[in-house]
Amino acid sequence: MQSRRLSPQLCVKLRMIGVIVPPMIRIFAFLVLAAAGTVLSLPAQEKIDVEMNRRIRQELSANSRIMHTIHRLTDVYGPRLTGSPGFEAACRWALGQLKEWGLHAELEEWDFGRFGWVNEKTSVAVTSPFRGRLEASAIAWTPSTSGTIKANAVLIIPPSRPTRESLDAYLHSVGEKVRGKIVLAGAPAVVPVRFVSPAKRRDDSELLAEYDSDQKGRQKEREDASPDMLPRLQPYEIDQTIDAFLLAQGARVKITDSAREHGQLRASTNYTYNASTALPGIVIRNEDYGRLCRLLAGGMDVEMEIDILNNIHPEGRKSFNVVAEIPGTDMKEQVVMIGAHIDSWHTGTGATDNAAGVAVMMEAGRVLQRLGTRPRRTIRIALWGGEEQGLLGSKAYVRDHFGTFESPGRELSNLSAYINLDSGTGRVRGGSVFGPPEAASVVREILFPFQDLGVAGVNSIRNRSLGGTDHSSFNRAGLPGINLLQDPIEYRTHTWHTELDTFERILEEDLRQCTIVIASLVYHLAMRQEMLPRFTRSEMPLPD
Repeated sequence: MQSRRLSPQLCVKLRMIGVIVPPMIRIFAFLVLAAAGTVLSLPAQEKIDVEMNRRIRQELSANSRIMHTIHRLTDVYGPRLTGSPGFEAACRWALGQLKEWGLHAELEEWDFGRFGWVNEKTSVAVTSPFRGRLEASAIAWTPSTSGTIKANAVLIIPPSRPTRESLDAYLHSVGEKVRGKIVLAGAPAVVPVRFVSPAKRRDDSELLAEYDSDQKGRQKEREDASPDMLPRLQPYEIDQTIDAFLLAQGARVKITDSAREHGQLRASTNYTYNASTALPGIVIRNEDYGRLCRLLAGGMDVEMEIDILNNIHPEGRKSFNVVAEIPGTDMKEQVVMIGAHIDSWHTGTGATDNAAGVAVMMEAGRVLQRLGTRPRRTIRIALWGGEEQGLLGSKAYVRDHFGTFESPGRELSNLSAYINLDSGTGRVRGGSVFGPPEAASVVREILFPFQDLGVAGVNSIRNRSLGGTDHSSFNRAGLPGINLLQDPIEYRTHTWHTELDTFERILEEDLRQCTIVIASLVYHLAMRQEMLPRFTRSEMPLPD
C-alpha cells in the first residue's frame, strides 16, 4: 500500500470527522480511507511537543487563574474606557500581576491625544404625560448637564443616508423647533422579533465549509451608486453635524435610540472626543424611545427631567499598553506575540469585550512561565489600550517597533507572528493568518492535536485593510497577524458594547480551552527552526 501525505483540505475534513462522527463510524471511515491508499497520521512537517501539550492541559485543569483575572478586571476596575482612571488602574494591576508571575513586564506609553472621560451619574425621568424613570447610558465624551434639566421633548428625523446639502437643509428647517428642548434625534429603529435562541455555538458543518473553501478574507461591501451621485456622509459625520447644529441652536440634551432588542443599551460616543463640541447626550432603550416617539407623533407634550454628571480627566491623554515577555534563548531577538485589548466601553464592565481575551493571554503567559519553558524565540504579551477608539494602542506599537513592509522599522524582520483574541467568551474554533498558504499550513498543523477541543481549521488571507480588531494593525503593516475565531455564544446578540457585558456572561471552560490552544500555538511558533512564512516582496498585497 502506497503511503502519501494528506492535503490540508483533507486534514480539515478528517478533523471534522473526529468532531461530529460517532467513534465506531469514525473508525470505519478511517479504514475506508486507508484502504483507498492513504495512511493516516499527524501532519509530518511540524514537530509537535506532545508532552508540553499535556502539561499545558494539566496546568489549566488544576490551577487556572482565568476567573480571578476577569473578576479583577471587571468587578474592581471595570469599566475601562481608555483615558479613564479605571483603565489606568487596570493596566497597573495587570502589570503587577504579570511581574508577580515571574514575567518581565512594563507599561509602554503612547499619546491618546484627547482627555479621558468618566460618567458618574445619569438620571432620566418622564414627568408628563406619565411619570417614570428610564434606563439610559451617557454618550461618551459629552458634557454634564447643569444640574437637573426639565424641558419638553421634540423629535427630529434627519434624512436617511444624506448628502451634506440635504442634511444641512433639513436641520435649517427645524432650527426653531429644537431651541431649549430635549431632542430625540432619529426615527425609532424597528427591531425584529427573534424566533430562535440567539445564544449559539458554531455548527461543525459551518466550520468545515468555511475552512475547506480556503476563503481569502472578507469581501468589501460596496454601495450601489452611479459615478455621478453626490457623496453620502458617513454616520460619524452625520452625528457631528447634528451635534454642532443642536449646540448652536440652544438645545438642552440629545437622546438617541439604542436600537437593540430586550432593553439593551449599546455604548455610543461623541467621535470628536471633545465635550465642548456636543450637548449632554444619552442613549435610551429602544422600547422607551419608541414610546416617546409615538406620544410625540400623536401630538402629546412629553416633559422630561434629566441629570447627568460626567468628569473629564486631562491626564488621560497619556495612555498605555501593558507589555510582558518570557525571554528567548538562542533566537531571543526574534519574537512571537500574543495580545488582546484591555480597554472597554463604559456601559458594562467589559467582560467579554475584552477582559476574556486579556485573561486568556495573561494566563497563557503564566502557564508557560510556571512550566519553566525556555522558548528559543522571545514570547511577548501585549494588552492594548485604545482599541475601541480605532486600534490606537496597537497601531502606535506597530508604528514604533515595526514600521511597515514598505518603510521597515528596527524590529520588522524579527516578528514571527502576532496572535489576537477578541470575540467574546467562546471556544477557539479556528482562525485566519495574514500570509501565504504555507503560513496557514504551519498554524493548522500546530493546532491539529486540539481537534478533540473543537478546533477546525485555519485560512490564509491577503487583506491589509485596517479595522475589526488589533491583528489588523499588524496585517496593515504587512506582518503575519493571526486572528482566532471563537464560538459566538451571546457576543454579537447581547454583550458586545452593552450594559450586559459583565462577569456573569463568562464561560470558564471555554476560556480554558482558548488558553490551551494559544499557549501551545505560541510555544510551538517560538520553538520552530524557521519563522512563520511571510509574503515575499513580489507576493505582498498593497494596503487598502
